[in-house]
Amino acid sequence: MIHFDQFKLENGLRVFVNTDRSTPMVSLNIMYNVGAKDEDENRTGFAHLFEHLMFGGSKNIPNYDQPLERAGGENNAWTNNDLTDYYLTLPAQNIETGFWLESDRMLELAFSPESLEVQRQVVIEEFKQRYLNQPYGDLWLLMRPLAYKVHPYKWNTIGKEISHIENATLDDVKNFFFSYYAPDNAVMSVSGNISTEEVRTLSEKWFAEIPRRNVKKKALPKEPKQTEKRTMTVERNVPADVICKAWHTCARMDENFYANDLMTDVLSKGKSARLYQRLVKEKKLFSSIDCYLTGDVEENLVVVKGRLMKVVTMEQAEAAIDEELEKLIQEGVTVDEMKKVKQMAEAALVFSEISVADKALNISYYATLGNAELINKQVELYHAVTAEQIKQEAQKVFREENSNVLYYRREKK
Repeated sequence: MIHFDQFKLENGLRVFVNTDRSTPMVSLNIMYNVGAKDEDENRTGFAHLFEHLMFGGSKNIPNYDQPLERAGGENNAWTNNDLTDYYLTLPAQNIETGFWLESDRMLELAFSPESLEVQRQVVIEEFKQRYLNQPYGDLWLLMRPLAYKVHPYKWNTIGKEISHIENATLDDVKNFFFSYYAPDNAVMSVSGNISTEEVRTLSEKWFAEIPRRNVKKKALPKEPKQTEKRTMTVERNVPADVICKAWHTCARMDENFYANDLMTDVLSKGKSARLYQRLVKEKKLFSSIDCYLTGDVEENLVVVKGRLMKVVTMEQAEAAIDEELEKLIQEGVTVDEMKKVKQMAEAALVFSEISVADKALNISYYATLGNAELINKQVELYHAVTAEQIKQEAQKVFREENSNVLYYRREKK
């Protein structure tokens, strides 16, 4: 059980405090309710660009990392389709440095042409290295627009294309910042050797004067129900063929999310899972295979991705996957499988509550989803899933007309 207090500043910033006297450290996490899905389709990659810009200096602090490192701290950030998260950890006696740094970049970034140009080049180089110049790097650049035709999940966090970042102006960047990076669009959680009153005092001192920006989240288009199987075939200079299949399923806050998550675990979590046992170990059709949820806030995808052995055809590979999914649909899940995946889920949740950084992150995440108390209900919600629920979800999800398949072939020499 993670105990926390909460309060809200007049500018809309929600603050959560988990006091943990067993550590000399404090972690401060700020989660902004903005991600790639909030971008203009013709100006994508901005949320990810901001992950970089936020370290390029703020209005009154030209260098973010230097004072943090002097105070014995470390920091990082991540961005996805839904959220942007910044976090730092410091010795408790130096935590005010963290409040000072985070408040200044929430207030306003430096917005210099030099900083934009530096970070623009960093992001462009990342796009090239991670997505264009390494084997299978563009798989999700292809898969998302295959699976999504309307919803902004159809582009990756890195953006649709490099030109969107190349053409970003300083005004574009400013407008995006002041539209979303605001106290009334953020959650701050603090975990570690600090009291609620100390956090309240520091929050009032450093964040209270940042103006509310009356953030209006744009209405996102709903993805229409898919009515036919979609496929795409590409050839690339890669060592082995890969097949990637994706099916639409429920959102993160849907009551069926937990059944979907356990369903993917039954199929591929660990070497005793079905897909590994039957398709890798027994039939030797794949060198590796995985099944997972994309983990998005809105409607997710269930994904099966496997790397084929060289003698195996795409047709054989897909037929073998479909056969295993049909067994799940028809026969359901065994008692032993249910016990195993629930124990694994509980162990992962317990492990995620060990460090103050993880606790601060998880509190921010569930608070941003709308209910911070969910952090203490996850084990219960996973244990409540029945074998019948998983069977029903398999029947609902693994329909041919709901599938999107990318045949990622190695070039023929």
